[in-house]
Amino acid sequence: MAKEKNQKSMEETLWESANKLRGSVESSEYKHIVLGLIFLKFVSDTFEERREKLLAEGKEAFIDMVEFYTMDNVFYLPETSRWSYIKQNAKQDDIALKIDTALASIEKTNPSLKGALPDNYFSRLGLDASKLSSLIDTINNINTLEDKGHDVVGRVYEYFLGEFALAEGKLGGQFYTPKSIVNLIANMIEPYKGKIYDPACGSGGMFVQSLKFIEAHKGNKKDISIYGQEFTATTYKLAKMNLAIRGISANLGAVPADSFFKDQHPDLKADYIMANPPFNQKEWRGVNELLDDPRWAGYEVPLHQMQTTVGYFTWSQNSLKMASQDLFSPREA
Repeated sequence: MAKEKNQKSMEETLWESANKLRGSVESSEYKHIVLGLIFLKFVSDTFEERREKLLAEGKEAFIDMVEFYTMDNVFYLPETSRWSYIKQNAKQDDIALKIDTALASIEKTNPSLKGALPDNYFSRLGLDASKLSSLIDTINNINTLEDKGHDVVGRVYEYFLGEFALAEGKLGGQFYTPKSIVNLIANMIEPYKGKIYDPACGSGGMFVQSLKFIEAHKGNKKDISIYGQEFTATTYKLAKMNLAIRGISANLGAVPADSFFKDQHPDLKADYIMANPPFNQKEWRGVNELLDDPRWAGYEVPLHQMQTTVGYFTWSQNSLKMASQDLFSPREA
């Protein structure tokens, strides 16, 4: 119990330190800076741990071979993408550019991270170099390898997502569903094995909690396949980073996309569908768009303005199209 309190204190301390450095940057923008740096610290720590292990095993000839990292579910990092390099150059005026270059190199070297990392974000925002340097010092205090059993970096990431959502108010709901709600959904549907789908996956919280449910019940996370979509480009990146730091493989589609207009999983038949979609989305389609869509077969075409009842119907019909027949078997019913 004491460990839980200490862990919480660490999360709060990091948040307070990071938030003080925000300055004039909007919370909606700042979260990508902070979470991007946490991700960079984590992947660098795991890379260095794997590298040291290879050296200890007398495999020095292999320490720069990408496959010797990917085989252990570790991302390979070029030298200028490692946290040690970023920390060493934190006081430089061009540190924002160095971070952007580091993230771009990581994404290029690791195909599974394609489209996941902030793209020239640090340079574009023009955050004061001294504030960025102080933020790097703050995040440097996160020991991501200290206690893997308690998922330190995952907890910090989740805590920061929640705090950013609170700071953004109603807009925070676009990328974050409160943990209590996600936990309730996961416990209700009990996703032990099969395919999970979220048509509006936000930052990936539903997927994370599903995997936690499986682990808590001594299941095997390899029995689950994860599919999702997210329309907002920056939130799509948050989801991919959130899942990557937890070692969760997922198919979120090749690009950010609207589930109604660009279905990236047309043949999917999911065993579990969980979502907290934008039910009050206005003008979700043009007046003459999607009129013959098979999702409305046998029903009236939903209004192009998504009031609450229209939203429930529209998203429900979209989900039903993706559902496996087993979802409606008498046993499950």
